[in-house]
Amino acid sequence: MNFSVPATSANLGPGFDCLGISLGFRNYFSIEEAREQRITISGEGKTNPHFTQDNTFVRIFMHTYKRLGGKSQFHFTFQNNIPVARGMGSSSAIIVGAIFSAFKMVGQIPSKDEVLNLALQHENHPDNITPATMGGFNASFLKTTHNNKSSVVYLRQRMPRNVKAVMVIPYQPMSTKKARNVLPKTYSVQDCVFNLSHSSVLSLAFCMQRWDLLRESSLDRMHEQVRMATFPVLFQIQKHALHNGALMSTLSGSGSSMFNLCYSDDAKRLAKQLITKFPKFRVLTLDFDNDGIKIEKG
Repeated sequence: MNFSVPATSANLGPGFDCLGISLGFRNYFSIEEAREQRITISGEGKTNPHFTQDNTFVRIFMHTYKRLGGKSQFHFTFQNNIPVARGMGSSSAIIVGAIFSAFKMVGQIPSKDEVLNLALQHENHPDNITPATMGGFNASFLKTTHNNKSSVVYLRQRMPRNVKAVMVIPYQPMSTKKARNVLPKTYSVQDCVFNLSHSSVLSLAFCMQRWDLLRESSLDRMHEQVRMATFPVLFQIQKHALHNGALMSTLSGSGSSMFNLCYSDDAKRLAKQLITKFPKFRVLTLDFDNDGIKIEKG
């Protein structure tokens, strides 16, 4: 059986740990019954022995599959397109993909809500796992239930075709754990109110397609500045993108990629400007994804 799961961009400026969006750029994988477990990888991680010796996807898949009563062995084939440790949701794609496919391989049809909440066992922030599962633009938070377990509360908005993402992807990775460690331990009331107000308007701007409000409402005081300061060229990318047609430019997740949103008609020009200015970095022009994880034909 063939599956795919999209890349994502989280935070989107002030929406720290709660806003995320799904990108039209996917990891593909197939799972077939086999006499013994095998793993075949192309793309990201194909030369890294760790990806075959202790594969996170396979570990989560087998844990879920056996819990559901499955007893077979499989040949896993991965086409990994999403860059690793670049703030584009590669870890969330693995988690969501493994759980969803485990259900399918025992013949069950899981709800996406079920997949999303099971993913919390492996990722306790919903900003990437939600768009990876649902597609579109998502606002989410965690709710603690009566038995002290967490569940995701989310709202989802489909993305139109008149805007695109232009991603700038440095070749230098950023560890999410290290990026979180540089954050302040406390925040002032003023900074909290700033982020609350800006993320609220940003969410409505996405839902109402008020693209003219994105630049101002995507400003942040909680995480971007300190994270980008560890890799200062990101400030140059942001400034150059906004000067050349980007409606907003934010650190993608914890980095090192930069997420830029623009009108579809401006995407080619913006990408060209970024490629010219930053020739050592990878630039991708992407549609937005509205499907989330899905079964592929064939």
